[in-house]
Amino acid sequence: MIMKSMYSKFAFITIMIMIVSGVISFLLSNVYYQSNLKQQNDEKITKFAYEMADFASKHPTVSLNDYFEHNGAIGYQILLVNQNGHRQYFGSPFRVENLPESISQKVLDGKVYHGIRNFPHKTFVTGFFANELKNSVGVPFTHQSQRYALFIRPDIKLLFNEMHILFGWLLILSILLSILMVSISTKYLVQPIRKLDKATKEISEGNYSIKLDISRRDELGHLAINFSRMSEKLARVDQLRKELVSNISHDIQSPLTNIKGYLNLLENDDKSESHKKEYIRVVHSEVDRLSKMTKQLLLLSSIESKRDLLEVSRVNIGAQLKVVIHQYQYSMMEKGIMASYTIPDVWLNGDSALLYSVWENLLTNAIKYNHENGTIDIDLSEMESQVVVTFKDSGIGMDENEIKRIFDRFYRADTSRKRSVEGTGLGLSIVESIIDLHHGRIEIDSQKGKGTTLKVILPKW
Repeated sequence: MIMKSMYSKFAFITIMIMIVSGVISFLLSNVYYQSNLKQQNDEKITKFAYEMADFASKHPTVSLNDYFEHNGAIGYQILLVNQNGHRQYFGSPFRVENLPESISQKVLDGKVYHGIRNFPHKTFVTGFFANELKNSVGVPFTHQSQRYALFIRPDIKLLFNEMHILFGWLLILSILLSILMVSISTKYLVQPIRKLDKATKEISEGNYSIKLDISRRDELGHLAINFSRMSEKLARVDQLRKELVSNISHDIQSPLTNIKGYLNLLENDDKSESHKKEYIRVVHSEVDRLSKMTKQLLLLSSIESKRDLLEVSRVNIGAQLKVVIHQYQYSMMEKGIMASYTIPDVWLNGDSALLYSVWENLLTNAIKYNHENGTIDIDLSEMESQVVVTFKDSGIGMDENEIKRIFDRFYRADTSRKRSVEGTGLGLSIVESIIDLHHGRIEIDSQKGKGTTLKVILPKW
């Protein structure tokens, strides 16, 4: 109903625009007729009248009846008044014979009557085509020593009768064809909007696999392309949402199940103290895992909520990296990992706490997914307008599919979720959000089984 209403409104508005434009054009044409054409037409008819009168004056032997009958037959309406006031008409009759005797007398006395120029201000349809005696030109002349007043006007009906019919059909056909073309073009314009409306309803019902067959190069075509892109992104977001719910459920349920199971074992008095201590250690480990997950979720939420509230200050990136390396020195020693680094003092403007989280997450990932006795190389370099931090490890690496999803929340390359590689799957999501917040970017180069190189590029601001 909405689209049908829009179709009707669009067609109605277009037709109204045509009508209003026609009325305005008619009024402007009338103004032009009154200000210019009316005067020019009067002058032209006056010139014809003088030529007729001059010919009659110079040829006293010519019969006035024959002469004016001839002129009337070729397209003029004529009134001839002699000095005694006798009126004689030639050509087609006037519809209204409304010329006062006083005007005839003035012309007989030698004055020129400009009835066309002085005709009342009406539209050019009722003015130019008014078949009235008053709407004529009168000039005096003398023939065989007698004074005459000659009043003439063009016989519009005789001269333009066929044109009247032609213009009438032209107007009717123009209106009918315009309405037809407006109806067709409106349907053509509204059809893509109908498709978009239907697609919107599909999306509102959760169907994101929509293909719009709209191949236009105008604004509606661009709208359809952007709509399709939005649909694809919404489908991706919906998929990520489902995965997020599934992952959160799994990552929370798994440690809770373990905690519940070990607590049940602790209630058993038959267990030795050493077993109970081991169970307590596992419970603490699972609690720490849950605590870390909730902290990272809160951090992600905090990052997204403070996009316009960064606590910007001058940050020494080199000093931060050294603190992080020192903090995780013991973890690297446990796995026999050799760390090498080149870290000068480099400063940039940013949020110190958030940037520290970036280096911490990247280093713990490099340790977590590394092999025993592996290596980690950390490099910090400064350019004119940006800072580049590189973490390179000799770990398990990733394939192309894993690289594409590595920044998705709760995604972990170890899809089997082995306990030997613990993690929440939130670390790199946090990293990406923080780097994006600082208008930077991340580049990853990785090969399965050969390690990963991760490069963070930040502007100095």
